[in-house]
Amino acid sequence: MPKRVDHEERRTQIAEALIRVAGRRGLHAVGMRDVAAEAGVSLRLVQYYFQTKEKLLFYGLQHLTDRFTARVGARLAAAGPDPGPRATIEALLLASLPTDGESRTFHLLYSSYSILSVTDEALAAQPFIDNPDAAENAVAGLIGQAQEAGLADPGIDARIEAISLLAMAATMGTSILVGQRDPESAVAVLRHHLDRIFRTGTRRPSPAAPPS
Repeated sequence: MPKRVDHEERRTQIAEALIRVAGRRGLHAVGMRDVAAEAGVSLRLVQYYFQTKEKLLFYGLQHLTDRFTARVGARLAAAGPDPGPRATIEALLLASLPTDGESRTFHLLYSSYSILSVTDEALAAQPFIDNPDAAENAVAGLIGQAQEAGLADPGIDARIEAISLLAMAATMGTSILVGQRDPESAVAVLRHHLDRIFRTGTRRPSPAAPPS
């Protein structure tokens, strides 16, 4: 009896190969033939599942986002059963900093995809991410919860603070990648701004700073 093919498993295998190659060479330099060779499958099989390079890149980005979500979940699990709004936001921000191989690849590929989509019409024609405001909505909601519970400054705008924190984390991530600053200083800056938002004496235990 012929072996039954798990199509989702095959897609994941190809997406993982894309991430490995792009992490080494940069997203702009990766072709479908390179991904096929890395995955140990034929070019025709990669084309069967994804048809175009743009569809492959988008699927790879989604897969990378799923891995990032798992990293955030692991940080929250380490923070305890009820980490609270601040620790939850901190877990999200710190997981996005490129402090190890996986997070470095995430930041590099995510940034590269957004830049390529500005000049590549085929990439621009498809969505960058399924829900581009998901992180912003989550962080704004958590800040709002903290304000209602008396854990955060009631006079701040939760939406503006969420946008600022996420933009800051993205910029800090790039500065780490290019060697402008080390992870410890980036974490210190993010925590400084969290201290400004959340009231002194209400900070719950948060995930440990990532290793350099």
